[in-house]
This record gives sequence, structure tokens and C-alpha cells, in this order.
Amino acid sequence: MSPAETGGASRAPDRWDTWQLYFETTARLTSRIEERLKAHGCSLMEYQLLLLLHGAPEHCLRMGELARRLVFSPSRLNYQVKVLGERGWVQRRRARGDGRGWEAVLTANGAQAFRRLRPAHARDVEELFFASLTADDVARLGDLMGRLARGMGEG
Repeated sequence: MSPAETGGASRAPDRWDTWQLYFETTARLTSRIEERLKAHGCSLMEYQLLLLLHGAPEHCLRMGELARRLVFSPSRLNYQVKVLGERGWVQRRRARGDGRGWEAVLTANGAQAFRRLRPAHARDVEELFFASLTADDVARLGDLMGRLARGMGEG
């Protein structure tokens, strides 16, 4: 219903309006962050891969775990690791102590690239995401996203 149909009063958004707003806003936010990272020579998914490896013990994760956390298919992850490997940022190797598995390792050049990218990315996230939220909003959003993740069996 439009404001004219309700006598000028705006109506509360229904569930599907909220879904549409969430969908469009997250797509727009992701797109803008992606554009800004690409200006520094890195895609958002590449940055996320570097971030996960940087925070992992010994800067190393098994390929299956990395694919799960990135929500990538194994073939997509293999391609992404290959691309970053060609830049000298990531290395793919047999898992230590388990010759059947594979792992991705952040190289020294990859760690240096991550440290170079991190400040600009942090500024972009602050500007595009956190600047519009209060501390209470951030806490509520964290709670909501945690519940959604647990509802999908991820939490």
C-alpha cells in the first residue's frame, strides 16, 4: 500500500519488504566494498581468503575448511588459490602429516599484501557499514546474524 492509500501514513514494512531491503542493501554494500578493493588490485573474495589464512594458525588452512568458510565449491577454491598462487600470495601443498589432504598457506608476500590492503579495507568498512550504526545496532546485528547462522547449522 502506498502512503496515499493509507491516508498519507507510512506503513510498517512487512517481512518481505524487510527481506528485499536486506537483499538489496547487502548486494549494494558488497559491490561498493568490492569496487574499492579492486582499486587496490584485490577482489573481495581474494581479500577474504587472505584474511582467513592470515588469522589461521601458521597462516595455513585445509582446503576443505577454507572452502566451507568462504562458501566456495572445491573447484572455485582451487581456482582462487591458483590465481593467488600466481601472484605469490598463497601456496597449495599437501597437508602436513596427512598425504591425502591439501592445504593453502599464506606466503610472506601474501602476508605483506594483506597488511598493505587491510588499512584501506578497514576504512571502507568503517565508512560504508559501521558509520551508519550505533554500538547497540552492531550488537543487535551480531546477535541476529548469529541466530541466522545457527539456524542454517553454521553456528
